[in-house]
Amino acid sequence: MEGMKRPKIGLFSAIMLALNSLIGSGWLFGSGSAAKIAGPAAILSWILGAVIIIAIALTYVELGAMFPESGGMSRYAQYSHGSLLGFVAAWANWISLVTLVPMEAVAAVQYMSSWPWSWANWTKNFIKDGNITFAGLGVFTMINFWSVKIMTHFTNLISIFKILLPTLTIVVLICSGFHAQNFGSNVHEFMPYGTRSIFEATSVSGIIMSYDAFQTVINMGGELKNPRKNIVRGVLISMIITAAIYIMLQVTFIGAVEPSMLAKVGWHGIDFTSPFADLAIILGINWLVILLYLDAFVSPFGTGVAFVATASRALAAMTHTRHLPKWLGRLNQKYLIPRYAMIADLILAVILVSLFRNWNLLATVITASTLIAYLTGPVTVMTLRKVKPNLDRPFKPRYMPYLAPIAFILTSLSIYWSMWPTTIQVILVIALGLPIYFYYEIHYQHSNLKEQLRSCWWMIVYLIFMSIMSYVGSDGFGGQNWIKYPFDFVVIAVASLGFYYWGIKTGLRKIDLYIEKDSKK
Repeated sequence: MEGMKRPKIGLFSAIMLALNSLIGSGWLFGSGSAAKIAGPAAILSWILGAVIIIAIALTYVELGAMFPESGGMSRYAQYSHGSLLGFVAAWANWISLVTLVPMEAVAAVQYMSSWPWSWANWTKNFIKDGNITFAGLGVFTMINFWSVKIMTHFTNLISIFKILLPTLTIVVLICSGFHAQNFGSNVHEFMPYGTRSIFEATSVSGIIMSYDAFQTVINMGGELKNPRKNIVRGVLISMIITAAIYIMLQVTFIGAVEPSMLAKVGWHGIDFTSPFADLAIILGINWLVILLYLDAFVSPFGTGVAFVATASRALAAMTHTRHLPKWLGRLNQKYLIPRYAMIADLILAVILVSLFRNWNLLATVITASTLIAYLTGPVTVMTLRKVKPNLDRPFKPRYMPYLAPIAFILTSLSIYWSMWPTTIQVILVIALGLPIYFYYEIHYQHSNLKEQLRSCWWMIVYLIFMSIMSYVGSDGFGGQNWIKYPFDFVVIAVASLGFYYWGIKTGLRKIDLYIEKDSKK
């Protein structure tokens, strides 16, 4: 397999692929959901989400430029802390990637269920009380299958469409009816539900999830032209473009809502099934309505296609550590894709949608599992600097020793914002992967489990700590309010700093020699 020549992807295609992943259903639902939670202050939630993810992304950009390989984000933690922590991080990352695929299909089904035309009344059966029905589940399954079959041929075209339509929506809605008074004339009106709602919206309304796909470029590192430079450029350029689009969409949504509607129900009462399409209907912009309903297929389809590829590569990458069956990572001879991994992902996607049947719940599950996987990035990047300072680092910012602990603290706070009981549910799903790991480790690897546990205890204790904090924390985040807001934030920040330094201290004393070799290619 190593001898097979793979086609290389240029910087433009890498950016288009990243934008294809980043601009998905988040723009169709995120603005409406965030405004309902935080009012006009939702703008700050999008800015905060961008800051958090860019901080995390920079730690992974350094790692990705060092080790440009397919499915790389599923392997970095293993390099610094051994296979047990590597498996935990890879498993959590894979869970988040697999969940993204059904969430995008659910978004398409949810928009379809709100079609306003009389001939399309039958589509209303796809969603009931905000949850996807069995009929909708059938449509979802077909969407997943056909989107991969058809839309992989039009990735660049889809990406351009996905950038142009949100931009067009911003311009048209601002020109058609922008109500500056909706933003309020004082701090209380701008922030009607207090500062806490800003943090809640960041995780619960899918904001962090919407920025998550920066890893698409990193996971495709082995297939990029000039990867050591293009990974850095691809991630940063795509993230900046995406943040600008999402923030402006939130501004547009807040300004487009009718003041008379706000006066009746307030921001908590704004409940659109298809937020931007519903606003366009109210304003009578029928051509935009049609385009938005079209994009409700194109955006989720395009993102689903990108994440089918990313999730299958992440699963295939886990087979290299020999903790999953080898056949899952087997590449198709003709297309050079891990087809068995794709099939496994599709089966799990259907199961996930059967359990979590609405967009917001799926978005929260993705956010929590993604952030748990990302925790290892700041620790890994600084551990490798400590253990192997002479490794070739094409991207080595001087500020990383300061940025890494801040990124770790922000990630911990974001996990907490996912709210009880979602936090414990996601942690338990991640824990389900451990029996698989130990089975393969005991039967086939015969390695030093004591050494692996030594390097992983910080993560195990951390997850227990976060579960407890989520339960005893403030009621605004689903807890028992034993530790009130904002003191819960202080406790998490201080404890996280301790876990961060514990993680660095327990890194491997010596990394694998083949990693050094790979980093000098």
